[in-house]
Amino acid sequence: MSVNSSEPEYESSVNIQTFLMFLLAMIVGLLFAVLVLPSWLPNMAFSLNGDAPKAYWYLSRGTAFVSLSLLWISMALGLGISNKMARLWPGAPAAFALHEYVSLLGLAFAVFHAIVILGDHYINFTLLQLLIPFSTVDYRPFWVGIGQIAFYTWAILAITFYIRPIIGQKSWRFLHYGSFGMYLLAIFHGLFSGTDTSAGWAQNYYWISAGSLLFLLIYRILAIVIDGLFPQNKKPTQAPHPAQG
Repeated sequence: MSVNSSEPEYESSVNIQTFLMFLLAMIVGLLFAVLVLPSWLPNMAFSLNGDAPKAYWYLSRGTAFVSLSLLWISMALGLGISNKMARLWPGAPAAFALHEYVSLLGLAFAVFHAIVILGDHYINFTLLQLLIPFSTVDYRPFWVGIGQIAFYTWAILAITFYIRPIIGQKSWRFLHYGSFGMYLLAIFHGLFSGTDTSAGWAQNYYWISAGSLLFLLIYRILAIVIDGLFPQNKKPTQAPHPAQG
């Protein structure tokens, strides 16, 4: 979510090297869990290496909700900056830093969500199918493809944090409006491709997360309309009379 044009420009708080190192650490941790832990914990071997391993599916489901939750928080922070709620707490600069960091963290969990599913034998996704939208065959190809489009959109928006000085603040803000479409795609992906959608807790989660963002968006729109209808009469600051200097 973009900041309002009246807000000052904030510097990126997470450099690309830090993000890539974090992503690499997640991948190494995943490989460690899959390759090493079963030999240390024999009871995990069947769940990870049996004929029908379920651990990969559970990990993919869990990280999907973590990623979507981080996207939710990032969107809420962005809207809080644009509608000036963030000035009350934790402050606009802090909110922007959290907005950026949480967005990148959520993207990393989305990568984890996609990669770990390769170990599931029921779906049997290939790496090529994960990379190419709508190429899956055996499991809800359209809604999986919607999630893939959301991921690529998210990745593009994340990159804009680092090329903002090149493309300019206005272009960055315009591209950032794409986060609304990205969030909708992610929600639809979760609703129609997730196996937890029918669960009461999952439905409550979707309603609360999406509803809270809708509230913040409506608040922002109403604030713009009210400011347009009832502009504040700001008196220009006059320089002191020479005799008063």
